Amino acid sequence: MDDVVASAQKQRRSRHPFRSVDRLRQWFPLALLLVLCLAFGTLSDRFLTVNNGLIILQQSAVLLVAALAMTFVIISGSIDLSVGSMVALSALTAAALAGSMGIWAILPAIAVGLLCGAVNGALFAYGKIPSFIVTLGTLVIFRGIVLLYTRGAPVSITDRDFLGLYTGRTAGIPNTVLLALAATVLAAVILNHTVFGREVRAIGGGERVALLSGINVNRVKFGIFLLCGGLCGLAGLLQSARTMAATAQLAQGLELDVIAAVVVGGTPLTGGVGRIRGTVLGVLIIAILSNGMNMTGVDPYLQNIVKGLVLIAAVFLTIDRSKILIIK
Repeated sequence: MDDVVASAQKQRRSRHPFRSVDRLRQWFPLALLLVLCLAFGTLSDRFLTVNNGLIILQQSAVLLVAALAMTFVIISGSIDLSVGSMVALSALTAAALAGSMGIWAILPAIAVGLLCGAVNGALFAYGKIPSFIVTLGTLVIFRGIVLLYTRGAPVSITDRDFLGLYTGRTAGIPNTVLLALAATVLAAVILNHTVFGREVRAIGGGERVALLSGINVNRVKFGIFLLCGGLCGLAGLLQSARTMAATAQLAQGLELDVIAAVVVGGTPLTGGVGRIRGTVLGVLIIAILSNGMNMTGVDPYLQNIVKGLVLIAAVFLTIDRSKILIIK
C-alpha cells in the first residue's frame, strides 16, 4: 500500500512542472500586456487615454484578422508564410475594382484571398509538399503578381465608401474594429464549437492518430488554408481602406508580425493547442509595443530588436519542452 501511495505521489510531482508550464502559457500574455501598459503609461501621459486606445485598436485590426487566420494553421502544426502577400494581392484587387464596382469590390477581394488559400491548401494537402515550402513559394508568386500589376506604382482608391470602412464609426467604435471583432467571434466559434475546430486540434496533436480515428486529414488541411485565405482577403480589404491605395510593398513582412502575435499569445509552433483569446492578447501586445515605443521616442531601428527579444522571451518561457524530443 505504501508503495502505491509513494508511486502516486511521484507521478503527481512529475506532472507538476507540466501543469506549471500550462498555467504560465495561459497567463503570460495577459501579464505581459499589463506590464507593457503600466510601463508605457508611466513613461507617457498620453498613452493611457481613450483616444490612444481607439488608435491602437484601429492599427491592430489588420494584424488581428491575419493572426486569426494563422492561429488555425499553427494549431494544426503547419505554417503559412504567404499571409502578407495574400493580404497585398487582396488589397490590390479591391483597389483595382473599386472604381467600377464601388464598395462591392469587397467580394472579389475576399474571393482572391480564398483562391490563394485554395492554392496553398491543394499543394499542401493533396500535393504532399510541406507547408513551409509551399507558402514560401507562393509568398514570392503572389507578391510577384502584385509587382507585375503595379509596376511599382500605387493603385489609388477614389471611392469614399472605402474610406468610410476605416474612418467611419458605429456607436463611437471604428468600423474596422467592429469588423475585426466580428471575425474574432466567428473564428472563436469555429475553433471551439464546431467539429472542424476539434479536427484542427486533433491533427495538430497527432496527425497519424487523427487519421486512424477516421478524420479526413487532407480535407481538413485544405479547409484550414482556405479559411486562412478568406481571412487574409478580409485583412487586405481593411488594409486597402486604411491606406486608400494598394502598393507593391503593402503588408510586406506582415507574416513575421502575425507569427509573433500568435506565438506570444501562447499558441506553440508544435501545434495541437491554442486559443483565439490568446491570439487577441498577442496582437494587442505587438500593437501596444509598437505604439508605446513610438510614443516614448524609441529609435525606430531599435524597435525591431525589442520585438525580437520579446518573441524569444515569450517562447522561452512558455514552450512545453516535454513535447519536443529533438530541437532542430
